[in-house]
Amino acid sequence: MRQTGTAFDRRRFLQSFAVLGGGAALASLLPGWARAAGRGDHGDEHGQGPPALSGEDIRLSIGHTPVMVDGVSAHAVTINGTVPGPLIRLKEGQNVRLSVTNTLHEETSIHWHGLLLPFQMDGVPGVSFPGIKPGETFVYEFHVRQSGTYWYHSHSGLQEQMGHYGPIIIDPAGDDPVAFDREHVVVLSDFSRLHPHQIFKKLKQQAGAFNYQHQTIGGLIAGRDQTLAERLDWARMLMDPTDISDVTGAAYTFLINGHGPKDNWTALFSPGERVRLRFINAAAQSVFNVRIPGLRMTVVAADGQHVRPVQVDEFQIGNAETYDVIVEPAEDKAFTIVSESVDRSGLGRATLAPRPGMSADVPPLRGRPLTTMRDMGMDMGGMDHVAMDHTAMGHDAMAASPPPGLAPPRARGSDIMGKADMGGMDMSMRNPENAPQVKLGPGVQTIAPMPVDRTGEPGQGLERVGHRVLVYRDLAALEPNADTRPPQRSLEIHLTGNMERFIWGFDGRKFSDRPPPYAFRSGERVRVTLVNDTMMAHPIHLHGHFFELTFGPAGHLPRKHTVIVLPGGRVSFDLTPETGDWAFHCHMLYHMHAGMFQVFSVRDTPGEDAR
Repeated sequence: MRQTGTAFDRRRFLQSFAVLGGGAALASLLPGWARAAGRGDHGDEHGQGPPALSGEDIRLSIGHTPVMVDGVSAHAVTINGTVPGPLIRLKEGQNVRLSVTNTLHEETSIHWHGLLLPFQMDGVPGVSFPGIKPGETFVYEFHVRQSGTYWYHSHSGLQEQMGHYGPIIIDPAGDDPVAFDREHVVVLSDFSRLHPHQIFKKLKQQAGAFNYQHQTIGGLIAGRDQTLAERLDWARMLMDPTDISDVTGAAYTFLINGHGPKDNWTALFSPGERVRLRFINAAAQSVFNVRIPGLRMTVVAADGQHVRPVQVDEFQIGNAETYDVIVEPAEDKAFTIVSESVDRSGLGRATLAPRPGMSADVPPLRGRPLTTMRDMGMDMGGMDHVAMDHTAMGHDAMAASPPPGLAPPRARGSDIMGKADMGGMDMSMRNPENAPQVKLGPGVQTIAPMPVDRTGEPGQGLERVGHRVLVYRDLAALEPNADTRPPQRSLEIHLTGNMERFIWGFDGRKFSDRPPPYAFRSGERVRVTLVNDTMMAHPIHLHGHFFELTFGPAGHLPRKHTVIVLPGGRVSFDLTPETGDWAFHCHMLYHMHAGMFQVFSVRDTPGEDAR
């Protein structure tokens, strides 16, 4: 994967700023669909949104543009001059040509996130195509095989952090199974005035560089969070229980459709309407907890795939995930859309209202969560505090073990060892016959001794919020699964890292070590189990595919392209791979940049089994 710097011409930026008339003009540098009520077009009489880029020929240009966030100007890498980029609206069954012109002084690219397409069109430099050089135009061309809510973004360097992302909506070829009167696209993201390479440098130089929520001496004396003995134990492990997010509100402003909390992006509704909100987490490094105080949400799609409706009060959305929800506001009043950072260091804020200019109370930040022994993969307390009713769903293929007759995953080459010591704990206690082990070292700070399936949990900090939070085990596919064959073999992949040194990888190796790709045969059925040996959650994304999580009603297992693996947790999915070289990575941009990236290499002819 080719890494690039970000050349930026300050003189050109200031000249363009002057031509635009300064800060007042910058407010208009948003696509129409992302402008707040009263500041732009809000669509036709049916509330379906302003005109989007559509048709069989679409042109996009990547460049530098000044932007305005919460009244302060900054610069961004933009698509057609806006952040987020223009809404692309397609139709299932059509063919599309997307001509992308690079006006930057560095290589760029676009990955069509969640779309099923030939791997040569997937948009990952060094894996599926050579990238788009400065001054060049690359034409992506493919048949649209699906419908739903998706997005697109750069896969070059750290451009995604600088604004290089935008939404895609694909309308179904037939009737939409989701009934709604109006819809709004809601793109969540994080924005920093620090250059992303500065952010990365700080993360490498100092663990917790952006964590301003450490336990204080006053808190220690008052007995909050930790005792002195607990604090010393964590210090000996070079870990901090408050280190939930690498980059926090100390460096980030959390955006909704390109607007900061002070900007207050507003979406309109008429009381009594069914409003479809299409949430996309386009953040570089932030997981969000989403709620609308006073309104329940009915989840109708996950990662673009229809699910059986589930009514919730809140949901956690990992980087690169999408959720469609229906809300039915009956009152003539405003509601606040809240996207609170998982570490509670800040939030994005928008308004859903009957008329422009209205607003509702913004709830205060809730208390920050703390990492526990369970997040270290030490499940001392069992599953007693997990909402077990979520697992009573008919077919429940236990993720921790392979199907009957299927051989356990095989050990992984030189990374295997019999024992590893962490504070005197014997790591060989962790199911040695069925789980290969990686060894402690520069890139492996911790090994979860007792990883468990945590797909019935709502996410860090949401265990006791007092209302219903979506969990993965709530999801069931609305349409029948296309491939219901049992898996023919299994593969276990460990998510590894060193938070102190900010090194991330798979199976103890970062991508710059050039590990061989994971090998598959086209059309085979494989069970992949992800084991998180780190103390941070990782949203893991597989390009060009959907996979079925291994729980839910038989024949209706939930289909996703991205899944959060909680600390000390394990997640299994069944996969039918298609020919090509496909990127597989953590969608936290700085984790991927630091090495948590690999390739799924799929061949038509029998070849080497996965390691």
